[in-house]
Amino acid sequence: MSHSVLRLGLAGLVLVMGTGLAHAQAAKGPSGLPLPRFVSLKAKSVNLRIGPSVDYAVAWRYLKSGVPVEIIQEYDNWRRVRDADGTEGWVNQALLSGDRTAVTAPWMRGKGDDVFVNMRREALANSTVVAKLQPGVVVKVGECNGDWCRAEVEGVSGWVSQNEIWGAYPGEAFK
Repeated sequence: MSHSVLRLGLAGLVLVMGTGLAHAQAAKGPSGLPLPRFVSLKAKSVNLRIGPSVDYAVAWRYLKSGVPVEIIQEYDNWRRVRDADGTEGWVNQALLSGDRTAVTAPWMRGKGDDVFVNMRREALANSTVVAKLQPGVVVKVGECNGDWCRAEVEGVSGWVSQNEIWGAYPGEAFK
């Protein structure tokens, strides 16, 4: 049996596990959407600002689209976001997408070359492994059932355990 090993970095973005609120406790923000909630970066270059306006300094610049972030606050058309390493700041909502992505086990980065997240053919722990993903790989998420998420990366699709990704809340289900 051969396994694909995907080694995709985030171009200098160091990720560790962030702390998120349980999705079941989500409140509604001024937009009418739940807070907190996961989204992804739409643009290839996104400035993370220290306040909700272009008048505020840029604290960080993301150089990759598709990176998952958690919206934790809303102000006008600005969103306070947190990334997988816990970095927080403000992003204009036009630079965010409702497309769901996730990062595979960012808390396991640097733990060794033999640490992987298994992507499986079916949403079952004993299902065939279709790919072994290194910690820190960004995957597109199509749906989650509360335990497993259907994910895709570089043309490979399958199911990953929901507790091995950052980008979906524990027990969250969506299609």
